[in-house]
Amino acid sequence: MEYKNKAVVLGANYYIGLSIIRCLGREGIHVSAIDYTKEDSYGSKTKYLKEHLIAPHYGREPEEFLKFLINYSKKQDHKPVLFPSSDPYVEFIDKYFYELKEYFLFPMDRKGFWSEVMDKYTMSLLAEKFNVKVPETINSKEEKLKERVNEEIGYPCIIKPMDSASFVRKYRNKVFIIDNEDELMEKVNMCHKDNFEILIQRIIPGPEDNCYCYDAYLNQDSKVTHFTTAYKIRQWPINFGASTYAKQKYIKEIHDICKPFLEGIKFKGFSEIELKRDENTGIIYLIEVNVRIINFNEMLYNCGLNFPYITYMEMTDKLPQPKSVEKDLGYTFLYMYEDLFAVKEYLKTGQMNITKIIKDISFKNVASTWSFSDPMPGLYFMTMAFKRFLKKF
Repeated sequence: MEYKNKAVVLGANYYIGLSIIRCLGREGIHVSAIDYTKEDSYGSKTKYLKEHLIAPHYGREPEEFLKFLINYSKKQDHKPVLFPSSDPYVEFIDKYFYELKEYFLFPMDRKGFWSEVMDKYTMSLLAEKFNVKVPETINSKEEKLKERVNEEIGYPCIIKPMDSASFVRKYRNKVFIIDNEDELMEKVNMCHKDNFEILIQRIIPGPEDNCYCYDAYLNQDSKVTHFTTAYKIRQWPINFGASTYAKQKYIKEIHDICKPFLEGIKFKGFSEIELKRDENTGIIYLIEVNVRIINFNEMLYNCGLNFPYITYMEMTDKLPQPKSVEKDLGYTFLYMYEDLFAVKEYLKTGQMNITKIIKDISFKNVASTWSFSDPMPGLYFMTMAFKRFLKKF
């Protein structure tokens, strides 16, 4: 099949962008990647990338970056399909939605909706509307905050940002774990000083295995056409981070919760919902919603769900036949670089032991970066990691 539309991936400096490029390139699609620097852009080393362009920084020079994208599209015979590889790029697309929609193809049809779903507070309101449980949460600007946290949530608890991307860039953490009242007020005051909107939330008790993921594609009629489920084994930072070791496993209960929710809010395109089961009550809570391709996309590809390609085809021709993976295929995702730090910390805190680590070993691992058929990104990444080690040492 001849593909007339190019695919444009925003960000090849991380393995999510690399995975998007590979998933599209394997099908014979012309893929272009756009970064703001060539430094550490190991995803651009893949054999599946046709062109690598350097543009103004999306955050520091957003108007110039917008002009760069529009000028690129104007030079093409057909509208390119746009793929953000991280949340800041999602926010950029949402901000310049109408300008980009004129020159690029992407599934969402409502300005600001991706950001609304990503925002922890507005997401919780949507969840409640569709009877999906979220952890007990208090806005940090509520009156009698200390009293309410003591009575309604208790310690330890967490501070979560409404805007995760900028919070992580500032503090290098997805959340703050709070053990007492003094820590609470210290971190709340710091976040307010830095102009972050934050929430205080109950920690859902339970091991990492209780953290579930629902990965789905919804067509332009907001109907789930492709899906599967998975669970986390390890993550980094531990307990509140991104998956470093995860496994595909069909969990029907998760599908029954997430499908009506995503269809109810009229979502379009790829989405991943993260959830966690309370080990004391058995209740499953919605934790957050991702609106772009996620970190274990390569594992999903091996399970037969090529979500970037599904997106591309619906945008340019027609949606592939619906498909769901409703059985356990045994595939696991491994991001070895961060997983080594995670294992060390789990052992240190006593949350895991060597027996469990060994028991969880799989022989159907899908690596985040390494590929025997496409080795250059992995080799380049290993060189980067070794240089970092030497510099730190």
